[in-house]
Amino acid sequence: MSSMQVDVVSATESLYSGEAKCVFAPASTGELGIYPKHTALLSTLKPGEVRIETDKGVESIYVSGGIVEIQPDVVTIFSDTAIRASDLNEAKALEAKQRAEAAMEGATENQDISATQAALAESMAQLQMISKMRGKKA
Repeated sequence: MSSMQVDVVSATESLYSGEAKCVFAPASTGELGIYPKHTALLSTLKPGEVRIETDKGVESIYVSGGIVEIQPDVVTIFSDTAIRASDLNEAKALEAKQRAEAAMEGATENQDISATQAALAESMAQLQMISKMRGKKA
């Protein structure tokens, strides 16, 4: 089976750079399944899990959103925040969720509401990934 180059980059570091058989990414319109020779595409991402399948296994990375650029032999994912699934911190994610929920109660302007909804979506996506990882370990 053929492969493609995949790069996952955050604002502060490169989290993954290597060959992959396929990539699954949380696009704003639904999950994208990307295989070698995929049609060129540019899409926004929502908070969630990027799964990179290689010959050695699956690499899971949380992204807070961002952009995915797909070329037939290269997939590049840009995200402000990207964290390897194994590095996610449940206590921090729960605390962020509680802060966002409290902020939602006090939000009065559309901008405040949008920002707190985005923060809540990010923390919920992290908690879902943590929960999913626990299921795999059992």
